[in-house]
Amino acid sequence: MTDVNRIKKVRTRAQLIVCAWVFNALFPAQELRDCGKDPESSGLSVKLHDEAVLTHWKAVIKGPKGTPYEGGSFAVDIHLPDDYPFVPPKMKFETKVWHPNISSESGAICLDILKNEWSPALTVRTALISLQALMSAPEPDDPQDAVVADMYKKDKAQFEGTAKFWTETYATETSGDEQVK
Repeated sequence: MTDVNRIKKVRTRAQLIVCAWVFNALFPAQELRDCGKDPESSGLSVKLHDEAVLTHWKAVIKGPKGTPYEGGSFAVDIHLPDDYPFVPPKMKFETKVWHPNISSESGAICLDILKNEWSPALTVRTALISLQALMSAPEPDDPQDAVVADMYKKDKAQFEGTAKFWTETYATETSGDEQVK
């Protein structure tokens, strides 16, 4: 290989590294702006968890109307991995939630697009909207929390009462959860 070809190869590799750095620096910032669009109608608000780290976010999802979560504000911790958007963001609820697809202990979420159904065409905003939809329509046959799923299947009225109680206890302004502003 000639010196000219070596220089071209090194320059091309350096350009790829710079392009990857620019992409990783700008892409999260653009997505963060997109998530902030129309918070009143979407019921979503998102901010950086730490101003120095573009890949660690905090979101708040408003509880969907007509559900036991209505009136609640649910904090979600979001980490964008280095290979995002080719792999899904890591999300978990910080606010305690009584829901079959959300761990009542850890806040872990069972949602297909946060696992094997993720596509680089999806965004954090679409994932958060999917979480809102999941809160409206639980999937008890694919649970994260088997105890909650069992209650949902066997005694829906008790489930709804417990979910509403948890919302009032953990997800309202008077419960002490920090809101994203």
